[in-house]
Amino acid sequence: MLKNAQVLVVEDNEELQGIIADFLEMKGVDVDFADNGELGLKLALDSHFDAIILDVMLPKIDGLEVAKRLRAQSCATPILMLTALDGKQSLLDGFSAGVDDFVTKPFDFDELEVRLSALIKRNRKEVAVSKVRFGEITVDLGKHQAYRGEIALNLMPVTFQILTKLVKSAPDMVSRDELIYDLWGNDAPDNDVLRSHIYNLRHALDKPFGRALLITVPRAGFRLEK
Repeated sequence: MLKNAQVLVVEDNEELQGIIADFLEMKGVDVDFADNGELGLKLALDSHFDAIILDVMLPKIDGLEVAKRLRAQSCATPILMLTALDGKQSLLDGFSAGVDDFVTKPFDFDELEVRLSALIKRNRKEVAVSKVRFGEITVDLGKHQAYRGEIALNLMPVTFQILTKLVKSAPDMVSRDELIYDLWGNDAPDNDVLRSHIYNLRHALDKPFGRALLITVPRAGFRLEK
């Protein structure tokens, strides 16, 4: 899946840059680099990439701010964040900024490959139909945009993927295990990661409106209602 992929690496540590470059190029990846957040933001907006590997601690603009600005400008390129930070709040901050997945330093390159491949595969996935609907919700797969009624929803790439799965399955429930497998395959993170994405989806889909459409089925999964 990595062969012929276009990947932007935003990392200011020259030694780590070189190590990542050697690994990715060995896998057939075309790699571009930025050594600060300002340059990374410009490259990400000006060029097409299949994925972005983004460090948290960067000169000029930090990684979380880069992610926020990319999403604010409708850049849907998957973001894999490299972080030395750990803990639930760090995950929540990252996902709120628009990050799709994390690798914690020091990281294993097999894990980096699996997570990066999963993001690229999901982003490249071809769909047979352009729109799916359930009740008030419309998901435009071609434009990568979802709506509740006439209101466009501000969704991150992973929350868009979750909503698409829920709409396609509605009114049936989608189990937690099924969502986790669809998003991450066999390399599943802990439950806090899915919980963070569901929180962000609920915030976008339900909070601005008077009625909740995203329903939690206790100890089982999630479903949509009309």
